[in-house]
Amino acid sequence: MVVFCFLVDQKRKLKRTKPVAGSCSRCQRGASVADILTKTRFCYVPVYWRSCKAIVCTFCGATLKTYP
Repeated sequence: MVVFCFLVDQKRKLKRTKPVAGSCSRCQRGASVADILTKTRFCYVPVYWRSCKAIVCTFCGATLKTYP
């Protein structure tokens, strides 16, 4: 018996943000440093968690740079 299951999703959650000097290169608004938790699930079973720091725009939500 063969069962194929290709349902994969990824959720990102901002844990903490802190304002940073500088602006977004896309919309020229403010930016902040954020701790991001990324969860990857395969068939509703969590298989991978990753936590990193990133510079995120506070207006458009674009991720400008990530740090491991």
